[in-house]
Amino acid sequence: MEELQSALKGNGLTLSNLPEKGRCLLTTRDFHPGEVIISQEPYVCVPNKSPVESRCDGCFTTSNLKKCSGCHVVWYCGSTCQKLDWKLHRLECEALSRLDKDRRKCVTPSIRLMVKLYLRRKLQSEKVIPTTATDNYNLVEALVSHMPDIDEKQLVLYAQMANLVNFILQQPDINIKEIAENFSKFACNAHTICDSELIPLGTGLYPVISIINHSCLPNSVLVFEGRLAVIRAVQHIPQGAEVLISYIDTTGSTMTRQKALKEQYLFTCACPRCIKLGQSDDIQESAVLEGYRCKDEGCNGFLLRSSDDKGFICQQCGRVRDKEEIRKIASEVKSMSEKALMSLSSGNQLEAVSMHQTIEKLQRKLCHPFSISLMQTREKVLKEYIQGSIPCLDYNIIPVESLNGFWEILRMQ
Repeated sequence: MEELQSALKGNGLTLSNLPEKGRCLLTTRDFHPGEVIISQEPYVCVPNKSPVESRCDGCFTTSNLKKCSGCHVVWYCGSTCQKLDWKLHRLECEALSRLDKDRRKCVTPSIRLMVKLYLRRKLQSEKVIPTTATDNYNLVEALVSHMPDIDEKQLVLYAQMANLVNFILQQPDINIKEIAENFSKFACNAHTICDSELIPLGTGLYPVISIINHSCLPNSVLVFEGRLAVIRAVQHIPQGAEVLISYIDTTGSTMTRQKALKEQYLFTCACPRCIKLGQSDDIQESAVLEGYRCKDEGCNGFLLRSSDDKGFICQQCGRVRDKEEIRKIASEVKSMSEKALMSLSSGNQLEAVSMHQTIEKLQRKLCHPFSISLMQTREKVLKEYIQGSIPCLDYNIIPVESLNGFWEILRMQ
């Protein structure tokens, strides 16, 4: 890791170990808001697989695509992307071409990502593709897998996927147990590559970026410029501080965030926000972000469960909302959400917009004005208008006063 340390030094960073966290990146100089801290190209990456549209393996575009005539799995937008990818795809193409049509349909992006990982390792070991301090398989080996923490059902799935990868590659020196462990590494360390509008395009493995730890109060953010992963400071980071990003959506309550981190990344966060779990500020934040609204529409108080468990009491005006009334509206929201999903999957966008409008009206009766689920529904409606060019049918999608309050909630965090 001496070469990596030397490379990081040029970025004003150093690799270190913290007792409760393991490896981390610390700053060796000050970073200012907006400044690039570090960037990395993916060791391997694949575009998402969609029945609606395909993407170029090189740049992830959906325009002017042609399918590889050899494997009939991979798409390219032109000769530039195809030539840049050819050293690696030549081997992948040979491996995929050996499969019959039914087996090729089973080749998911995760399977392709693993196949490409081993093919890239092979090419680097044969000096066909150069290695650098930030681009080599040793960095993948150093990633945490959390294998001891994985349940038996997931282990069986990884083993099955590993067998399929082994069947595709047909390389006798590959260890199936190692492949399964690498699938676990993917689950904890791979990143979803998004465009500027945060629309997922694909998945990539960035071994150096993966060293950066999580916080629900991050000082940095991960963004993508094409396939390039870029870490930018979002606040002043003094010399000697740890670089921290968020692995999840931080707008949820502490319990929601903890649950997401435990399920996906197999650790319990102990950041400044999470250590407040159960304290009065945290209880209020949870009730606002994920709780119910007061019966009085002019009141923005948050509700807590009554001692007899028959309703919820507004902590501002004291009014009580009946538990059965809340359950009935929540059931309507759930039913309408399922119908909206069916409409979208069948391509009926106008109907889906109408249903999401109905959901938003129901949520305004149910949720606190600054509720995350209410904001998410409004975001869906806005996206559907933008993407489908649907006229706004005299509909007040997001009241200005709600947005102002939402920014207040974000500042509380």
